[in-house]
Amino acid sequence: MFKSLSKSPIFKNIKPDEIPILLSGVNYTLKKFKKGQVIALREEPCNNLMILVYGSVKGEMLDFSGKTVKIEDIAAPNTIASAFLFGTRNQLPVDIVAKEDVQLLFIPKSSVITLLKTHNTFLTNFLDVISDRSRFLSNRLYILSFKTIKGKLAHYILSRAKPDKTTVEFPKTQQELAEFFGITRPSLARVLGELVHSNIISIKRNRVNIIRKDKLIELIR
Repeated sequence: MFKSLSKSPIFKNIKPDEIPILLSGVNYTLKKFKKGQVIALREEPCNNLMILVYGSVKGEMLDFSGKTVKIEDIAAPNTIASAFLFGTRNQLPVDIVAKEDVQLLFIPKSSVITLLKTHNTFLTNFLDVISDRSRFLSNRLYILSFKTIKGKLAHYILSRAKPDKTTVEFPKTQQELAEFFGITRPSLARVLGELVHSNIISIKRNRVNIIRKDKLIELIR
């Protein structure tokens, strides 16, 4: 377990044999969940730092029409909802569901405070993790704010493109990308086809070549 945890961003630069010593001074519990099991519900208080030991989970929520929108997938050994552990309204923003059999390490808030006070590396890692999560959620909300699929897709492509490169690699399958956008896979495939037909992009497997960057920029304005 500790070898897996040493790869977690929250334990960055902390040796595997140091982690049990670090945790020996605080309370923590290990829990297992089966595939499809709900781990936590939206608006529940977030009173523990949750770290995936193995497996993966998904964060999802219902929109106003009652449709389930997947916000993200989280795989071990990352943390879950770390940015919501503190604050005046520290409630979970999404439902957390196991995508496969998982094991989670739960560290109560009071124990997290102890670790933050006594271990500078853990403190730095925690601040980095919540900053990265806040940036991700901000970008996620920005994508969902686009009213058109073309706008969502154009922003996604442009945000992944490096300044001196025209090729973008999609880390997700079309199904995963469709869920990420909160749309159906056929709708995504149709829009991708339209962008290819308009000679704005070309696609080969999971690689997208940007032909008309100016046209992509127009789609997000």
